[in-house]
Amino acid sequence: MKISKNRFIFIIFLLLAALFLRFGLVSRLLAEGNNTWLRMLSVFLILGIGAAFVLRGTAKVIEETTAVLSEKTKLAGGLLQSFGTAFPDMVLGIIAALISLRLRSVDMAKAINFGIIAAATTFGSNIYNIGHAAWCIFRQNLANQKNKIINMFPKIKKGGQLLPIAEHSTKPAMAEIDNAIDVSTVLTVLTAVVAVSMVLFGQIKNPPAGIKGDLYQLIRPVGFAILILSVFVLYFFRKTKRTENPLAEITEGEQYYRERPGFVLWSNLLLSGATILIAAESMVQAVEVFCDITGVPFVVAGVLTGIIGCLGEIIVVHNFSVNPKGRIGDAITGVAMDNIVTIAGAAIVAIMGGIFLGGNALILIFVVILTLNTVLVWQLSRLKNYFMKTKTG
Repeated sequence: MKISKNRFIFIIFLLLAALFLRFGLVSRLLAEGNNTWLRMLSVFLILGIGAAFVLRGTAKVIEETTAVLSEKTKLAGGLLQSFGTAFPDMVLGIIAALISLRLRSVDMAKAINFGIIAAATTFGSNIYNIGHAAWCIFRQNLANQKNKIINMFPKIKKGGQLLPIAEHSTKPAMAEIDNAIDVSTVLTVLTAVVAVSMVLFGQIKNPPAGIKGDLYQLIRPVGFAILILSVFVLYFFRKTKRTENPLAEITEGEQYYRERPGFVLWSNLLLSGATILIAAESMVQAVEVFCDITGVPFVVAGVLTGIIGCLGEIIVVHNFSVNPKGRIGDAITGVAMDNIVTIAGAAIVAIMGGIFLGGNALILIFVVILTLNTVLVWQLSRLKNYFMKTKTG
């Protein structure tokens, strides 16, 4: 995507596009009184414009601003990146929880369904970005092993290509790989704590009519504890592990931000987060309309919503993989931190009292997350072994 030399104008353009989705297409074309085919067409327009243009453009801005902010503040680029990209996951879960709380006095079963959407959104989004990050590192390891350029996706050149690390002009520092492994491991433990606490302390003994099977809630005391743990982890890993490299490639966008004061970078990053939020909210409503028309279950709607919220993070990691700038280790740290931020969001939702998961959904979501976390740590360890062999060999 070619973007304007004036980044602020570009961000405002993206923000206007997001507002058009929210107050143009969503408010006018998704309304229940409209023709079903018109509503379905609007769903695909919103999802297409939101994903292909708005989220892709804001991800580019986040890449550039976090690179320069990390240099200026010495904060981890992954931490800064996660605040921009995890914001939609967290807020969308909170929005679903607020709807859940508002419906409790009217329709408890429907309220719990929205509570399930809140949980499936916050936790379900972790599946996608961890899985994609593990895939990116797996393909990078394969390129290193074969010592040749390979496609990110087999036989699909448009997905980008991966160079062997030996051919990268700027390479990630070993400390960044170690940090990514550490944060990913902590994420595994934190995710397990959430799952176990829901099973041990959150079972709903008498679920309301309309709710089938076992039902679990993340209760308030556990929510407070998880929120405190999440904030502590983010603070503990706040410092950057990157080393200055005078030969590192500097993009036009990064040069633009290097010449601007800090408040410009922070404001652009915040505007990017707000743009993602507005676009993501529109896309979530589009998914809800799609489920309403087709009869797709609530938990599936929540998981579909989750992929919308994490698209920004996926795009950032993907771009750092196929356009190597020595930031892949920091980007993977950002993936783990993104998921810790969404867990913090889930804890806030729990404190509000609006997060539930059915027994089958709870098992499936958390087993998949923990498995993918393990695969990511495995692939990061292989990448670290490659660095160690090339340095000692």
